[in-house]
Amino acid sequence: MTIDITAVTKTIEANGLSFPVVDTGSGPAVLLLHGFPDSRFLWRNQIGPLVQAGFRVIAPDLRGFGDAPKPTAVQDYRLPVIARDVIGILDALGIRQARVVAHDWGAGLAWYLAAANPDRVERLVALSVGAGGTSGTTTLAQREKSWYFLFFQFEGIAEASLMRNDWQLFKDWTRLQGDTERQLKDLARPGALTAALNWYRANVRPQMPPENAPPPPPKIACPVMGVWSDRDPFLTEAHVSKSSERLSGPWRYEKIEGAGHWMMLDKPAELNRLLLDFLK
Repeated sequence: MTIDITAVTKTIEANGLSFPVVDTGSGPAVLLLHGFPDSRFLWRNQIGPLVQAGFRVIAPDLRGFGDAPKPTAVQDYRLPVIARDVIGILDALGIRQARVVAHDWGAGLAWYLAAANPDRVERLVALSVGAGGTSGTTTLAQREKSWYFLFFQFEGIAEASLMRNDWQLFKDWTRLQGDTERQLKDLARPGALTAALNWYRANVRPQMPPENAPPPPPKIACPVMGVWSDRDPFLTEAHVSKSSERLSGPWRYEKIEGAGHWMMLDKPAELNRLLLDFLK
């Protein structure tokens, strides 16, 4: 079942901004949250099968990406602010609780939502990115893969470097995985690359480690499935598989072989099988 994403996109007012949001199907709500540097079109292989399986699918462009608004202030991209966008979209659509499927920065956002607004997340599927604060996030292997977190902090320099020579560094960094043509078309819009990089600048800015570690946030109680793909150049398996350390509820871990970071494009049938099994 193929769905024309543009045809099922509506404009939703939330948190003082207007967002393009896919809203199609009927039944329990499944909220799809994309990451960097994607848009709602990332989910084109999942929307139809989810609708056919009896779900109502909600897929917004998150602020800074695709056709969504692109505020200029770095602090406007902090996860608590973006979470209010998502809650506002759900409220506007009359959805009290959703099953959430999220990838990359969308997964980081979903982990935050599940912890800060547990009443709004019925269950969670985290693709590629595991829960923060686990032993899997601090290994040397993961720190080496996350080098770009620091590089993206250099405002202006990161933008110029990524765009130089027809976006060669960006293409090298992504290994041409994912929706390269669509990503570059979106990022070439005025202010779009800076807006996308502001997710990193707002949420992972370098800072001195605290002398006394703050108390950990409450553990997540809803059922969670983590999915990692073995050709992901950005995340180690432990980043996802160790997420159980932050959970008090049911946990399921799955690995998709032969897929890069964008598993929903590389292995859509395999991912869809896992999603339908877990979400039902």
